[in-house]
Amino acid sequence: MAGTITCARLLAAAAASCLACLATAGALAAAPPPGATALCRDGTPSFSATHAGTCSRHGGVATWLDGTGAAPATTPDADRPAASAPAAAGTRTILLHARTRTGACTRGALPDPRCSPGAVDPALTRSVLCSAGFHTSSVRHVSTSLKHAVEVAYGMAPRAYGRTIEIDHIVSLQLGGSNDIANLYPEPGGGTSGYQVKDRLENALHRLVCAGTMTLAAAQRGIAANWLQLYRSVFGATP
Repeated sequence: MAGTITCARLLAAAAASCLACLATAGALAAAPPPGATALCRDGTPSFSATHAGTCSRHGGVATWLDGTGAAPATTPDADRPAASAPAAAGTRTILLHARTRTGACTRGALPDPRCSPGAVDPALTRSVLCSAGFHTSSVRHVSTSLKHAVEVAYGMAPRAYGRTIEIDHIVSLQLGGSNDIANLYPEPGGGTSGYQVKDRLENALHRLVCAGTMTLAAAQRGIAANWLQLYRSVFGATP
């Protein structure tokens, strides 16, 4: 009997130790990146300097990391439209592919498709995009905190990079792209895969779509899949 009791105690101690290890590992895995001031409900870190508008495009704030405590789970974000309200252009998102990773993204000439699959705004139809009064400035809503979240996801320090890096829309706004993090990635400032080269392609695609030569869906899918390959197809030459 004594041996049975001792064995049971040893098993219980081992189980408790194992649970403690798992809890510690989980806490380490969930540790927010340095400098983050809040954790959004979809798991995205925010680097916003103020509380106003923080995580407005990511379901609201789950937890404040600046010492103010946890955000009430039942309180909607002040800048987030009510569920019953119609969504305006620039506020809705359809992912072109599933976003399977939110960190440890690989930087390169093309966005990491696991982190940045591309996303579109269904309100930005061809008729809207090709209208005389459309300007991308009216639907561009990318905060500094969202740019920093993209940088952190790609292993970069959250800061201003000037002309060396641009947090670019994969599917450009003039092609109906969304402002969601799934449609953003850090693009080089120069070289054959820089944002100035991609801008040339985006302008050409917009003209093709509005002329009826290419469908909007084809332009969106093509630029999200491999914009360098699409560039060669459109211009007949490598950038």
